[in-house]
Amino acid sequence: MRLFVLLVILFALFLEPVSAGDYVIGDGDLLEVSVWGVPELSVTVRVRPDGKITLPAAGDVDASGYTPSQLSEKLSKVLGRLVKEPIVTLSVVEMTNNKVYVFGGGVPSSVLNLTGRTSLFKVLCQLENIDDTDLKNAYLMRDNKKLLTDFYPLFVGGQLDDDVVLQAEDVLFIPSNELNKIYVVGAVREPRYVFYRDGLKVMDAILEAGGFSEFADQDDVTIVRADSSKLDVKIDRLLRGKDIAQNYQLLPGDYVIVSESLF
Repeated sequence: MRLFVLLVILFALFLEPVSAGDYVIGDGDLLEVSVWGVPELSVTVRVRPDGKITLPAAGDVDASGYTPSQLSEKLSKVLGRLVKEPIVTLSVVEMTNNKVYVFGGGVPSSVLNLTGRTSLFKVLCQLENIDDTDLKNAYLMRDNKKLLTDFYPLFVGGQLDDDVVLQAEDVLFIPSNELNKIYVVGAVREPRYVFYRDGLKVMDAILEAGGFSEFADQDDVTIVRADSSKLDVKIDRLLRGKDIAQNYQLLPGDYVIVSESLF
């Protein structure tokens, strides 16, 4: 009979909504405590702001900071003063301690209350305006240490091996892509900014701005770098195949200025 009871308990543990090794109980969580064969000691109770729960006849017990298996073991010892060799199972019915914090300016700052196990990739898929963020300089912080930097290979490059399971109190820093803007202005059809990407060259940016206007001087194009240095670009020579080196690689913060022809 004892063996049967233990098998039932083990089966119940596998059905718990939270894995004992992954989740840490916190204030506000709703717990279901079951004592085998002693229904008067079984209770559904919420963890108080002071981190404790109250059990019938046993009084207050610290709960915050324990995993479900650790707390179950602790309750077995506490209730052992009332019941001989109690078999205690504990389930987290409602989680409020599974929070992930998002900040950095690239997306709206928020606190995500995860209802179950999830991964970084799945959370990124749910965030607003993620395409306008600087994923290369984003990072995941856990226990005040950077666990993963550069989300670009994961989210854009499809390297799902880089995905990680998020844990309570993880912090996601996702900065704005503002510093990666490249401005294309002057005699182009649609003056605008484009976001820097690997391999982006001056002609790519001009074409994304609608191409040259009818007043453009294709031999008077200037790239102004973020450090105020300048590169003179002779696009006309490039288009005629005489100097492909004129198709300069662009950098974050560049301005591409296309001058107007005087004639």
